[in-house]
Amino acid sequence: MHAVVVEVDIDDADAARQGLVDVVSNLRAAPGFVAGYWIRLDDGHGTSVVVFESEAQARATAPQADGTAPGVTMTSVEIGEVLASA
Repeated sequence: MHAVVVEVDIDDADAARQGLVDVVSNLRAAPGFVAGYWIRLDDGHGTSVVVFESEAQARATAPQADGTAPGVTMTSVEIGEVLASA
């Protein structure tokens, strides 16, 4: 399994929460989707971890590092192998 880890600056918390409805819906339908977690670290920052069955599926679904989504600006996007889960 591989995970897409996205760090964001939260520009508008309400818009970000509303935008997640579409993001979650789209990702659930993505090939190889296993699980996803969206975490607000504080009022201005957040992170997400979305797990896929393969590296190719993670790469095909990962957003651009300099992209935006409703209410957020992405500051980093990384893909890594999942070594363990509980």
